[in-house]
Amino acid sequence: MAALGIALEKDSGYSSCQEGWVGYECNCYFISSESRSWHESRAVCVSMNSSLLQMHSRDELAHLNGLLLCQQHFMSSSLRFFWVGATYSAGRGAWEWEDGSAVSRETFPFFKTANTTDCMLYSPKGHFLNEPCKKTNPYICKQQPT
Repeated sequence: MAALGIALEKDSGYSSCQEGWVGYECNCYFISSESRSWHESRAVCVSMNSSLLQMHSRDELAHLNGLLLCQQHFMSSSLRFFWVGATYSAGRGAWEWEDGSAVSRETFPFFKTANTTDCMLYSPKGHFLNEPCKKTNPYICKQQPT
């Protein structure tokens, strides 16, 4: 497989993650070291029986912020943004996750308007950006227990 994840220590008690994935609260996360378009990133995640990252709580967001800040401290000095599984739904006039659930304004009070062709990027400092889905960026996959 062309996608190589950043090797991180497993933590938070979930030890059933594959090598190269990190666990938290019964989920496994893959942090890519390569850049792809949003659609290509989504396809890679699907091929690994996962989806692009969807975050539904502030606890999960805080945990991932810590992991990524630590990883970026050791890997490079530049702040990176990662594709996550949210796009703008023109029909709903809102951001939504791949599973169709709404992106919570409480947890993510970031976008007021957006380009309907955009996808969401996330950085470990809690920043979210919308960019054209065709741009290439690293990505994060999330695998939930089956």
